[in-house]
Amino acid sequence: MAGPLYLDHAATSPVRPEVLEAMAPFLTRTFGNPSSHHTVGEAASAALEDARARVARVLGMRTGDVVFTAGGTEANNLAVKGIVLAARFPSEERNDETRGARGRRHLITTPIEHESILESVAYLARFHGVEATLVPVDGRGRVDPTAVAAAIRDDTALVAVGHANNEIGTIQDVAGIAAAAAARGIPLHVDAVQSAGWLPLSGLGADSIAIAGHKLGAPKGIGALAVRGRVPLEPLVHGGGQERGRRSGTENVAGAVALATALELAEGERAEAAARVGAQSAQLIAGVLATVPSARLTGDPERRLPGTASFTFAEVSGEAVLLELERRGVVSSSGSACAAGSDEPSHVLLACGIDPVVAQTAVRFTLGRAGLPGDGPDRLAALVSEAVAAVRS
Repeated sequence: MAGPLYLDHAATSPVRPEVLEAMAPFLTRTFGNPSSHHTVGEAASAALEDARARVARVLGMRTGDVVFTAGGTEANNLAVKGIVLAARFPSEERNDETRGARGRRHLITTPIEHESILESVAYLARFHGVEATLVPVDGRGRVDPTAVAAAIRDDTALVAVGHANNEIGTIQDVAGIAAAAAARGIPLHVDAVQSAGWLPLSGLGADSIAIAGHKLGAPKGIGALAVRGRVPLEPLVHGGGQERGRRSGTENVAGAVALATALELAEGERAEAAARVGAQSAQLIAGVLATVPSARLTGDPERRLPGTASFTFAEVSGEAVLLELERRGVVSSSGSACAAGSDEPSHVLLACGIDPVVAQTAVRFTLGRAGLPGDGPDRLAALVSEAVAAVRS
């Protein structure tokens, strides 16, 4: 492999040239504030609403359901806090299907969720008396929908789950979870930050969906939450009432256009890219397991994101393996970029029952939609074997 090989696309991906071209006019010529009532502002507003409609189509939601945010973390915060707070302290002015949910103070999630969900849950518990049930996962990182159903209480306000895990790539049975939540009239939030562009998002049965642009080829700093209009949502950012009162602040028009463009491009390529990259990942996994005796695959071996391959290597330091790989021109990670710098083992791996010492040996490879060049899977497996051997020596 000539030159550095970047295999940390779960953390971020480069901006696509088509996306740069699409957003450029809204950083230069069409620079207006979309709330301004003049021709310059109206042009920006039209572009914003067009981007909103394009995102909604891919997500299978209505145009008015889409709220643009600063990224996936804000989108998850807005969903978890906003939906639960609206149910915990409902407005007297609301006249909606959930008025009977007054005072609901319980939510359901899993212990392997992204920090933006788990920390939002912790905030609600600390400051608003909300109780949470973390439904356990099995050794592959999968949650049983029947366990979710069993955890639902009369005062449950929300079920929140990741479509696919950002560390191990395991895909959840969202349809089963959605059915369990819908049977009791409970909103379901789906964190689709990692699955967008890899898995179909329309028809999930979710009441809200979070995505992030920089996983798709848009710049960092733009994301979206699509939340069905019938679900009350308490805003977290207050001010001028933009985004239909759900997220105040002057909208990032160029970012919204970039997100819509990247999402549409990824959706158009999704089936082909998933099949091609999935085959390469399977070849990589087989190669690593065959050549590194201590290697163990984490996550579900079958129901996993096409571009994700995550391993533990017993009795070696995962960080040391990463350094050896980088010396060989391979850039990867030990897990979530949002937990970078932490000395603690991954909460995802611990929840899957992996020993804390072994969990600290984890290395994650996440491929982009371009996949690996030529003999990439076999060559990468050989480099992993070399790196582990170098650490052991």
